[in-house]
Amino acid sequence: MAAIATALGHALLNPSPAPSPSPSASRHFPSAAPSSAPAPLHPPLHRELGGALGEADGAVPEGVTVLDDGIPAVANLDPDLLTALRRAARQAARGGVEFAVNSGWRSPEYQNRLLRKAIARYGSEAEAARWVATAKTSPHVSGDAVDIGPADATEWLSEHGAGYGLCQTYRNEPWHYELRAEAIDRGCPRMYADPAQDPRMRQ
Repeated sequence: MAAIATALGHALLNPSPAPSPSPSASRHFPSAAPSSAPAPLHPPLHRELGGALGEADGAVPEGVTVLDDGIPAVANLDPDLLTALRRAARQAARGGVEFAVNSGWRSPEYQNRLLRKAIARYGSEAEAARWVATAKTSPHVSGDAVDIGPADATEWLSEHGAGYGLCQTYRNEPWHYELRAEAIDRGCPRMYADPAQDPRMRQ
């Protein structure tokens, strides 16, 4: 399979409208041509997966935050990513903003199920690749990515996340964040239009 990229995770896991970029966010995220990716469809894929895959595979119950150690989707995240998320979350909470986790670590089985659903929904592997990665390439499976909500949390991160090394990776997924420690000093790198543009997805 060509590059089946990494975020239907959330586009299909928990779609929400992209927040308007703040003035300071543009300092960290240079502008790029708008993506022609299709809008995420409803209902979210994880609601369609049935009971075969549960929390042990990375399913996230409602109301989970970055502080919930008892949830594998949170506990199995890369320790440095989780530390940065919690530091940012504690600061955001002072302004009344809470970081909910819509998706974090996922088992390969969970990722593969999402991918099959994405292909069925979007009609081809190429279109699915703009939203969901293979289990081999997904940073969710390695614990290196987290999907954050609601909109006020992603808006907060778009403005302040670079100061914690937390960067939005894909322009079509304002909820998908990964750790880029160098961003603390240099700002976040340019985002890819969508996961299919990410060289990591071509391994």
